[in-house]
Amino acid sequence: MEFSLNIILFLALHLVPEVQSSMVNLNNNGYDGIVIAINPSVREDEKLIQNIKEMVTDASTYLFQATKRRVFFRNVHILVPITWKSKSEYLMPKQESYDQADVIIANPSLKYADDPYTLQYGQCGDKGQYIHFTPNFLLTNNLSAYGPRGRVFAHEWAHLRWGVFDEYNVDRPFYSSTKNTIEATRCSTQITGRKVVFKECKGGSCITRPCRWDSQTGLYEAKCTFIPDKSQLAKESIMFMQNLDSVTEFCTANTHNTEAPNLQNKMCNHRSTWDVIMDSEDFQNASSMAGTDPPPHPIFSLLRAKQRVVCLVLDKSGSMDSEDRLLRMNQAAALYLIQIIERESLVGMVTFESTAKIQNNLTKITDDDTYQKITANLPQVAGGGTSICSGLKAGFQAITYSNQNTSGSEIVLLTDGEDNGIHSCFEEVKQSGAIIHTIALGPSAAKELETLSSMTGGYRFYANKDINGLIDAFSKISSRSGSISQQALQLESKALNITGRKWINGTVPVDSTIGNDTFFVVTWTVQKPEIILQDPKGKKYNTSDFKEDKLNRRSARLRIPGVAETGTWTYSLRSNHPNSQLITVTMTTRAKSPTTLPVIATAHMSQNTARYPSPLIVYARVSQGFLPVLGINVTAIIETEDGHQVTLELWDNGAGADTVKNDGVYSRYFTDYHGNGRYSLKVHAQARQNTARLSLRQQQNKALYIPGYVEDGKIILNSPRPEVKDDLAQVEVEDFSRLTSGGSFTVSEAPPSGDQHHVFSPGKIVDLEAKFNGDYIQLSWTAPGYVLDKGRAERYIIRISESFLDLQKDFDNATLMNTSLLIPKEAGSTENFEFKPEPFKIENGTNFNIAIQAIYQGNLTSEVSNIAQVTKFIPPQEPSIPALGTNTATSLAIFVLAVILPIF
Repeated sequence: MEFSLNIILFLALHLVPEVQSSMVNLNNNGYDGIVIAINPSVREDEKLIQNIKEMVTDASTYLFQATKRRVFFRNVHILVPITWKSKSEYLMPKQESYDQADVIIANPSLKYADDPYTLQYGQCGDKGQYIHFTPNFLLTNNLSAYGPRGRVFAHEWAHLRWGVFDEYNVDRPFYSSTKNTIEATRCSTQITGRKVVFKECKGGSCITRPCRWDSQTGLYEAKCTFIPDKSQLAKESIMFMQNLDSVTEFCTANTHNTEAPNLQNKMCNHRSTWDVIMDSEDFQNASSMAGTDPPPHPIFSLLRAKQRVVCLVLDKSGSMDSEDRLLRMNQAAALYLIQIIERESLVGMVTFESTAKIQNNLTKITDDDTYQKITANLPQVAGGGTSICSGLKAGFQAITYSNQNTSGSEIVLLTDGEDNGIHSCFEEVKQSGAIIHTIALGPSAAKELETLSSMTGGYRFYANKDINGLIDAFSKISSRSGSISQQALQLESKALNITGRKWINGTVPVDSTIGNDTFFVVTWTVQKPEIILQDPKGKKYNTSDFKEDKLNRRSARLRIPGVAETGTWTYSLRSNHPNSQLITVTMTTRAKSPTTLPVIATAHMSQNTARYPSPLIVYARVSQGFLPVLGINVTAIIETEDGHQVTLELWDNGAGADTVKNDGVYSRYFTDYHGNGRYSLKVHAQARQNTARLSLRQQQNKALYIPGYVEDGKIILNSPRPEVKDDLAQVEVEDFSRLTSGGSFTVSEAPPSGDQHHVFSPGKIVDLEAKFNGDYIQLSWTAPGYVLDKGRAERYIIRISESFLDLQKDFDNATLMNTSLLIPKEAGSTENFEFKPEPFKIENGTNFNIAIQAIYQGNLTSEVSNIAQVTKFIPPQEPSIPALGTNTATSLAIFVLAVILPIF
């Protein structure tokens, strides 16, 4: 079934959660703290709650047996949105929020796209971000297509919690095995079925025929589909088809199909899902429970989201007087209150030094007057010591004095100082149920700040000397309710060191999805510059149009009237001071209307802490709703405590640190350590010159939709699912700009700046492909660097074998090919190499397996690449191609066609 774009492209609002760390923990074999959050746009329905409970309960029992009595679900929180009616059974949330949920219930971005999936883009064994179920999946009967919902949840939980991958491949449903047979991509190979092509479908029934060979690929024709038998004997695997009644286990080392070209083999180096699961942190101390009784049923708590409550807790101690820290804090806090915090939020403010003072009890933000009541109390004089606990306790009091509960409230704590007594209030912080976002200003800020954020599920930031770091941090702290129509978006954040009286120019694209509540802010360190801002239609705003804040000196702000014009905005700045000064430019906006879905960028590091020489990965996700945005420039800026900056171009190429090509997740390894301490991350995503595209293809890491079953010799089909035509699989996206903070991370055991020895090897090649061209084999792959995915390697080692297993287990003893003329290219480039596989004899059906290593400085060697398989076929004399039978494996001996198949 196919739909035109204007029918299937249904971009729902209030969807995408921020990337957050889960609060789930495993105690005595039971998972506690699981959060399932319902999006504000989902219609209230008691049946939805009931079905969620049934799904989790069934999944708990199924997973308990699949993990050999090791884990089950004990305590689960279901968070309903504030848009649902209040009920007596709904409790007050603590740190639980939509943006931090393990499972989200939200409408899809594509109409009818109800496949359950897990947002998972880390390495093998890394936890995923969240599981996404649609209301339609939970409320309609789709048992035949996906299997029982509990089994689907177990499949997705393995993605989310243990970092395993799917054992099917919709893009490569068949492969050539080392036994010269064509196999369906699956695990285990004991799953049986029939391979057919659907010729014509009407009224729920289809005419089928056996699959034929494709003369171009040497495999089955493109529309060939594997239909499993309804009745199976195989128990594996949950990561292939959890819907089959017989499937109750994960593939083990004994049953795992190492040859299948699936993501599990690619990402986990051909290891079985069970091996990866057993190596997870959860299973290090989780032994099998004795007895034969099933696990206890999960305990469910119903929570209802609350009105947003935020209290700023700001340091005004004596150390804030240095490096203009107090001034910069006030500038950033004013920007947060005026431009970032959502209307109708309750906001209070506390300042502290040796003691603390409540400057404002909670005030509802309704108009400009309420902003000014709070900003008027920003501290103007610094002095005294640093008592962080006094500030936090005063923040709790400011919340409770206004008849609000600290549970679920947020505190934004900013400090530049150390405090030996900070541990004294940790228990009170835990009991408060509040979320603490911490901003460390300068290198001397208390090292325990990150502990406060971690224990409460808050953000963590580090800002150095210029105002941009603080502005970026405050701009990130938006509502976590799941509603993005009022979320502030950063379009520009730039620091310019201007010397003498000269003009500096810049441009900012404003796309058609945004433009409401748009601000342009300029700050300076010495003297107010001359400002010219021009909209796409030529209207100019001059210096006199910018309102200068009298209380918070050295900043000027312009609020664009109405909705900002779509197109390229141009700004020009001129410093009128003879000496150099630092001038910053910030532009923020919101969605054009409540029915408009903007492009969103989020960023984070693979870990919050790093111990040298372990590499980290920078991740940035760019999406519109749940749909990935492709073909854009994404740049990460990482700054150390001493101000050293590293700029990385992030890639979505499916190589190096990037798991899947064209999934809207842009990644890169980070290895440029410069000393210990806090590092900050900022990401800039830009679409220029009409290169951006919106992908309409289905998500990765999902429960497989089964088109039908073979039962009693007949094919019984499920309802056909909508498909996106190839020419509609991507939609153009207009030019845009987004900036976002990725928070901070902490590095230890790193050498001083400039004193690093070369310890990182070239990156592993994961996309090697091979094909025959006459008697020559042509290889292609993405070049790694001399340091993972940076720079260029020194040389390549290419080895070949007629045995897949021999090459996999004993690469060093396989036949070496001559690569003396192969000079590695820069990382990220496409490599091509052609060679004749001597001294092997090439005959019809000869099968070769090929793998590569990258070398740098002789002793630094990459892991062995994926294994690419290629088979020599001699074209037949007869033009006709016989139809295939219905066996799962079919001999290749009678066919003589070329085949190209990389085996991951």
